[in-house]
Amino acid sequence: MRLALAEAEKATLTGDVPVGAVVLAADGTTVLARACNEREATGDPTAHAEVLAVRRAAEATGEWRLTGCTLVVTLEPCVMCAGAIVQSRLDRVVYAATDPKAGAAGSLWDLVRDRRLNHRPEVVAGVLPAPAAALLSHFFRPPAP
Repeated sequence: MRLALAEAEKATLTGDVPVGAVVLAADGTTVLARACNEREATGDPTAHAEVLAVRRAAEATGEWRLTGCTLVVTLEPCVMCAGAIVQSRLDRVVYAATDPKAGAAGSLWDLVRDRRLNHRPEVVAGVLPAPAAALLSHFFRPPAP
């Protein structure tokens, strides 16, 4: 999670919401890909940290199926990212802060564990939530007068 938090901090340099993600190989230690939000930097509405990390991991492995891999992300994935997680066949998702307004891994929706889907990754929530929440709170805090 600390690697994902470091990625999240990079997002603020381009005015992006500080969310970071890392994809770990099946061994649980090898980093296949890392990313931060790049929507503002690229003008791409799909450039969420999770989607970018999943794309980069697929490129690194040469496979679209990321079976055995783990996505570590600083904020609970949204519906778009949850869809990418299911479609890429990740085995698990580990996230820090919950997102009560748009979360799709247990708080608002639980898309990743929907029994109607053909793949349901394990979800581990609340890993180092305070630092992730602090980054987000600071980013969204109105400027001092």
